[in-house]
Amino acid sequence: MMEVLFLLLLSLFSIHMIVPPLAAAAAHTDSIYTSCSRMRFNPGTVYESNVNSALTSLVNSANSVNFNKFKTSLPGSTEPDVVYSLYQCRGDLSVPDCGTCVAAAVSRLGSLCQDTSGGSLQLEGCLVRYDNVSFLGAAEDAVSLQKCGPTASSGDVVTGREAVLTYLTEGGQYFRVGGYGRVQGMAQCTQDVDPQKCQDCLRKAIDGLGSTCGSASWGYVYLSKCYARFSERGFSTKSDEKGGEMERRLAITIGIIAGVAVLLILLSILLRKLCQPKGWK
Repeated sequence: MMEVLFLLLLSLFSIHMIVPPLAAAAAHTDSIYTSCSRMRFNPGTVYESNVNSALTSLVNSANSVNFNKFKTSLPGSTEPDVVYSLYQCRGDLSVPDCGTCVAAAVSRLGSLCQDTSGGSLQLEGCLVRYDNVSFLGAAEDAVSLQKCGPTASSGDVVTGREAVLTYLTEGGQYFRVGGYGRVQGMAQCTQDVDPQKCQDCLRKAIDGLGSTCGSASWGYVYLSKCYARFSERGFSTKSDEKGGEMERRLAITIGIIAGVAVLLILLSILLRKLCQPKGWK
């Protein structure tokens, strides 16, 4: 009897082991760069209240749309107390993932840029920024981060990179993606700037990417209001995420079916043992 109970417990453990664990935190919350203002504010001031209100507005809005901007001025505020803020999610991010990304960025900004009058955090899937000086709608093309990967494994990657960057330069949307062979490219502006400022910003980013990462397998350039990147490994998109989710659900279903089958077999063995006459071997 103890042997049968042991087998039942083992079957339950087997079901747990067959069902794959939940996926790790999505890559869209990985940090890319952080920038904090040198100016600081005193805790308990009106400006702190405006900062908190602005960041809360960003988180709430990100559950509905992938971009928004705010000018926050609570009662009792003077001009120096006004907070300007925005968030911009990657164009292929779903609304739920956008909300998750912005919430993660706001949470990290609280510690990374604690008590600073301005801060900016770029994650893989979103940008969050606030300041006491208005930057909304302004053309800004200062380089925030630029990096190139190792040398490409073949000339096909270089050819693909050139084709992709040309396509991204000629595009007219705030969010642009393109692929050629094994190479995929992506470019995006924050939507507070008009289309011409967006195009000017992306042209500078793409030109810089082509000149500095000419033979690399991947590279990216992040400016204040836009970025451009390419990689022979590609990037995650909504369709990729849906495909991955389907694969995870299929794996879970197969695991449960296999576990139930094992449990039924062991229950059958238990019933046979219980129904055997005493002394039967």
